Amino acid sequence: MFVLTSEEMRRIDQDTIERIGIPALVLMENAGRAVADEVAALAESAGTRWLVLAGKGNNGADGLVAARHLRDAGLIVTVIYADDPELLTKEAALQRDIVMRIGIPYIRYDRNPIDWGNVDGIIDALLGTGSKGAPRDVYGELIMQANESGKPIVAIDIPSGLDADTGEAGDPCIRAQRTVALGFKKCGLLQYPGADYAGDVVVRSIGIPSGLAEEHGIQTYEADESVLVSRLGVDPGKERAADTHKGTYGHVLVAAGSRAMSGAGLLSSAAALRGGCGLVSWAVPDSIIATLGGRPPELMLAGVQDGGGGWSATDPEELLALSQGKQALVVGPGMGRWKGDSAWLRTIWQRAEIPLVLDADALNMIADAEGFASWPVRQAPTVFTPHPGEMARLSGIPTREVQRNRIDAARQYAAKHKVTLALKGARTVCAEPGGDVYINVTGNAGMATGGAGDVLAGLIGSLLAQGLTGIQAAVTGVYRHGEAGDRAAANRHSPASLIASDIIFEL
Repeated sequence: MFVLTSEEMRRIDQDTIERIGIPALVLMENAGRAVADEVAALAESAGTRWLVLAGKGNNGADGLVAARHLRDAGLIVTVIYADDPELLTKEAALQRDIVMRIGIPYIRYDRNPIDWGNVDGIIDALLGTGSKGAPRDVYGELIMQANESGKPIVAIDIPSGLDADTGEAGDPCIRAQRTVALGFKKCGLLQYPGADYAGDVVVRSIGIPSGLAEEHGIQTYEADESVLVSRLGVDPGKERAADTHKGTYGHVLVAAGSRAMSGAGLLSSAAALRGGCGLVSWAVPDSIIATLGGRPPELMLAGVQDGGGGWSATDPEELLALSQGKQALVVGPGMGRWKGDSAWLRTIWQRAEIPLVLDADALNMIADAEGFASWPVRQAPTVFTPHPGEMARLSGIPTREVQRNRIDAARQYAAKHKVTLALKGARTVCAEPGGDVYINVTGNAGMATGGAGDVLAGLIGSLLAQGLTGIQAAVTGVYRHGEAGDRAAANRHSPASLIASDIIFEL
């Protein structure tokens, strides 16, 4: 459930050893045994001859413990030290001495090519979570050789070369078939490209008391169904009471779509319907209502007077009047831009008393608004749903910097502007003003298609109308959106053929 940075993990390790009183050697023994269990399971199909690539730190020491347990299990194990074994200190030196005394063969890497023909698998114990930057010298050489060997690699805690906090991959970086995360998952294992380099990630307990993450104020979580239930109090599978009616589940107003992009409003509105709310009204300029004959019959149209000028000629007061009696308002998908649109949106921001979802063009209006930081904090839940480019415009930093550390980017913006934020993309990150961050793990690359974001905005609006808080609606909406995308992809010949309406169908 909890996802940690390298510094958070270091503090919890230290607290376990110094305050709780569990010796470092005990944690190391548990870690090595956990890794050995995972390797032994792979060895049943891969083969019994394994190399341990050991660095000089505690990660290397964990690998030495694993080597000992694997040898006891009947596997053929050899240790390759990246550095002079005499450089190992403290617990690592103790593990080195044990391995030597019981006769596990070892060599020091001499920068010559390794004969991988007699190897069935590799344990990566070179660099731990505290390592930063691209691996150099012998470490870089060993990583490149291991990757080029074609042998399955099991990484201990984090693939060597991967940033444990951001998921950035150094050049080179171990490409693991499996990563054994010790105690807790690290943030870099859930963010791309780190998730690609980590392979299958399994979390194994090493004896750290489970309550320490809570005690240390960890605020980053993997958003799976158990977290929705236990942390957010949302049960996606909860059945409805028999004696309810459409008014029980809220009415959403969607202000979206234009002559050129009416589909965005349709997708968002249809997704709100499928999200479970009782009623959905789609607000559009009067001049385009006649073109919307193909809308779902369950969807109500609400015309806004525009005199043929589209949203640029509409009065925000009219939209506010339409929002009366509604339980949520979605603004932005396919709306377009016009002169003075930021001031138009500010009226909605300040006067709408119901939960608000801002997406697409509405977010760009916010980004271009002068003095947005001085806009009053809304009392009702407010959810932003930017993609990385929109997030860059909102925050004023390059897209590559947003993507370099998506967790921090989302957390800082949400806290600064007192909004709930869903930073879309692979492994969407949801953040709330108090600092909690949820990393979503549903979804697939087939969802990188036009309109998928419009669907998400409508779905979140639907959940807000049903009474969820901002963070509940954002995390649940992103999770269900990804699940629906996974079902849609599974029903097609290729995920590449998935379109946004397929996601709505599977909600």
